[in-house]
Amino acid sequence: MMLEQTLSTLNLLKLFGMARGLDDRLKNPAHADLAHDEFVGLLVQDEKSHRDNRRLARLLKNARLRQPDACLEDVNYKHPRGLQKQLFLELAHPRWLPAGRNVLLTGPTGIGKSWLACALGNFAARQGFSVLSFRAPRLFEELQQSRADGSRLKLLAKLAKAQLLIIDDILLTPFADQERADFLEIVEDRHGRAATVITSQLPAKNWHAAMGEPTIADALCDRLFHNAFKIEMRGDSLRTSDDKKKS
Repeated sequence: MMLEQTLSTLNLLKLFGMARGLDDRLKNPAHADLAHDEFVGLLVQDEKSHRDNRRLARLLKNARLRQPDACLEDVNYKHPRGLQKQLFLELAHPRWLPAGRNVLLTGPTGIGKSWLACALGNFAARQGFSVLSFRAPRLFEELQQSRADGSRLKLLAKLAKAQLLIIDDILLTPFADQERADFLEIVEDRHGRAATVITSQLPAKNWHAAMGEPTIADALCDRLFHNAFKIEMRGDSLRTSDDKKKS
């Protein structure tokens, strides 16, 4: 009876990890000889793990990653496409995120840019950072719609607040005037404050010309390229390779 009351109280207090841990550990003979402080310590760790897992699930759901299972541990360095393992070892330390350093992934279609962007997003979420991911065409569509329904400032604030923003497939087509202005707003809001991962089939050296309007292109390239990790990929598509399972 006392155990049932304790479990009920823990659940009432929303200490779900402790409630589940208490029930499981009392049934485990290996825990019978634990001192009280050791047993309580394990229950506290159960609660922390439960909350960490729930937070991670929430962060990944909000991130809307196209490939949520992608992770840096599975990066394929065997396929010849110019990836430097040392660079990804540096990216596997979260310091670049609060430092607001951008990651620019460029290369031909099918080379694994989007997968790598998702792997970086997955890593950031596992480190406790908030992540948002958009394909560039869909992002500009949402911004256009937000102007119509009056939610543009709210959407821009959401984009600025994300600790990691992923924009996939930028500059598939030249910017329209409004897209260029919107992109500058996004980049300006995040510059030096939060990290952004951008993928493009267009080499970074050609971005300025493709953006049009030289004055705005100057501002964009200055903010995007400053202190950024630039990963220029090349080679054959992974989609026709046996290596496609891991990018």
